[in-house]
Amino acid sequence: MSRPLLHGRFPEVADTLPHLRLGWAPTPVRRLSGLTDAVPVWCKDDSVYGEGGWGGNKIRKLEWILPDAHRRQARTLLTAGGLGTNWGLAAALYGREHGLTTAIALVDQPVDDHVRGQLARLRRSGAVLHFTRTKRRTIATAPWLFLRHTTGHRPPYVLPAGGSSAVGTLGYVEAALELADQIAAGELPEPSHVVTAVGTGGTAAGLALGLRLAGVRSRVVGAVVNDSLRLDGPAVAALARRTERLLRERGADFPPVGLAADEVTMVRDWLGPGYGHTTPEAERARSLAAATASLHLETVYTAKALAALLAMADDGRLGPGPVLFLHTHGPR
Repeated sequence: MSRPLLHGRFPEVADTLPHLRLGWAPTPVRRLSGLTDAVPVWCKDDSVYGEGGWGGNKIRKLEWILPDAHRRQARTLLTAGGLGTNWGLAAALYGREHGLTTAIALVDQPVDDHVRGQLARLRRSGAVLHFTRTKRRTIATAPWLFLRHTTGHRPPYVLPAGGSSAVGTLGYVEAALELADQIAAGELPEPSHVVTAVGTGGTAAGLALGLRLAGVRSRVVGAVVNDSLRLDGPAVAALARRTERLLRERGADFPPVGLAADEVTMVRDWLGPGYGHTTPEAERARSLAAATASLHLETVYTAKALAALLAMADDGRLGPGPVLFLHTHGPR
């Protein structure tokens, strides 16, 4: 597989920010018909990214996280997520393939058939599961978890939920550069907005930074689906700036971007009762996407994001378009 676009743009970081290709790039883009008459809607389908039976946006993050963990000689990834965490399962499966154990602090969320299935897969994955139940208990037990998973003098490689560290965010800097190349090649028009689900912020932050690095003017709109984290414009922009700083610290040389909080839009109107709770709008968006575009969404993340896109397009908040929907769900 080809080297990452980020290394092509900044070859000086190839040694300090190693990359491990886990999927086939670029992911496809296509026009979606039948969703709305307000704006032309396109889709970049990252649900197909990744090898084997698991893909999506988490895999792009792991492409940078796993080699960085090896660079730091860690043996264990230590992270957190909800009971049905796609991120935790992806980390466990891909980490195991590359010689790393994954330990996950699990926080309660509404339990349905999907979550029960996820827990069964997590147990089979070889991950070490800690049922910490709440965000507060997870924070309180973090020092014990750190010591519990320190092997000899090698501490675990600690990751926030969703893999949304500065290193993990590079996955969507890379995806944004990929999208910029697809626009330049005429595969799709430059969108006025790119709409995606926001569970921990790394995807939106990486997109916003990467699009600016590539000179693409599209504005990132994030549909917030998690009520347990601060996921507003300032928080997402701050993560983008930490990622920019990481690139500079590892040797990249480029004019400052300094993404400002008002350069990204975070909307919470489609969150519903909270993380993991479905909404009528999400159910309608999922049904519409399946019927008109053969697009298979789920109601925790991607259906809420599409519901936001459709409502904002209909009320004029996304301008004349075109608009790009980033499809990030990976289980298959």
